[in-house]
Amino acid sequence: MTAPPARVIADDAEALAVAAALAEEFRTGAAERDVERRLPRAELDRLSGSGLLAVTVPAEHGGADVGARTLAEVFRLLGAADASLAQIPQSHFAYVNVIRRQGTPEQQKFFFAELLAGRRFGNAQSEAGTRHVQDIRTRLRRRPDGSYLLDGVKHYCTGALFADWIPVLARADDDRLHVAYVPSDAPGVTVFDDWDGMGQRTTASGTVRLESVAVPGDRVLPHHLTFEGPQLHGAYAQLLHAAIDVGIAAGALAEAAEFVRTKSRPWFESGVETAAEDPLLIQRFGELAVQLRASEALLAEAARSVDAARADLTDDTAAETSVAVAAAKAHAARTAVETASALFEVSGTRSALDSSNLHRHWRDARTHTLHDPAHWKIQHIGRYVLNGTRPPRHGLL
Repeated sequence: MTAPPARVIADDAEALAVAAALAEEFRTGAAERDVERRLPRAELDRLSGSGLLAVTVPAEHGGADVGARTLAEVFRLLGAADASLAQIPQSHFAYVNVIRRQGTPEQQKFFFAELLAGRRFGNAQSEAGTRHVQDIRTRLRRRPDGSYLLDGVKHYCTGALFADWIPVLARADDDRLHVAYVPSDAPGVTVFDDWDGMGQRTTASGTVRLESVAVPGDRVLPHHLTFEGPQLHGAYAQLLHAAIDVGIAAGALAEAAEFVRTKSRPWFESGVETAAEDPLLIQRFGELAVQLRASEALLAEAARSVDAARADLTDDTAAETSVAVAAAKAHAARTAVETASALFEVSGTRSALDSSNLHRHWRDARTHTLHDPAHWKIQHIGRYVLNGTRPPRHGLL
């Protein structure tokens, strides 16, 4: 059956309205999907059809070209509803950004039309068993006709199982990084649903095996050029991760409040009739709310910095933006884990019942915040503040 044409979102306001409506829809059933590890194929089809996956397509190609502030809020809303669902399109937007930055006019025309039609990008970038995360061993071998053969094994490939296109990070014969955009059903591509993480259980962040995959030359982009001058690629991708963490914290705090209001009993020494009147619980909720508001403010400031630097990209604006996003990400990671853990502290013994599945918030937060270490972000912030050292140019900062 042919999917209906995707909606084309016109502007930032419409994007936010659509995201808010979908978040409410996705919140229902999120706990059950996690318990059953039921992959959200229907929900992703709704996301594709809504037009949200094309909101960063440039206006000259028919898209809404929304700013970073809007996109971060979209991810925050989705993250508060279902952290797995929010995680799946994170790489999608990162690799749309590669096309904006490094695609030829012909490549942009083709792929932006694909996005407006509701097509999804996955990812195949990380590898297991290498020296470190930047040690990419997947290879693109150029053939005499200008096409390539692609070989490698990728892990943690969030979104690949649901994707129409899988962007693959690989090294060409010159050992420099390129991105090959490969149809998910191309001969030689195998996507394994073998993700068994304790959190974000329905992202299907499994393995992609690439065996002599033929890739036309016009489906390969020179990603290494992204990092040869001032760049926002890393900050842009990290901003979306930060937004997911803020969303997880917001979702956990909201569910904790609902649980205390409707299911918790007051401690007998408090002298109050309901748990919601307990002054110690009120104090703790206030503390958690302050921390969450701080993360939300840092996220908004980081997004504003991305938008400003995009309009005036220099070494200085890129550095300031990387630092702003790093601060937002480091703070949000701590807020997500601490809030999801405090959920049990304020809610009491009943909240630990497996049948309630409130622990999914902590599992999601703990899993997602392992994506890249916050302490290295703090290091770069400290070097910048103390010595004026600009952060390095890479995709994780």
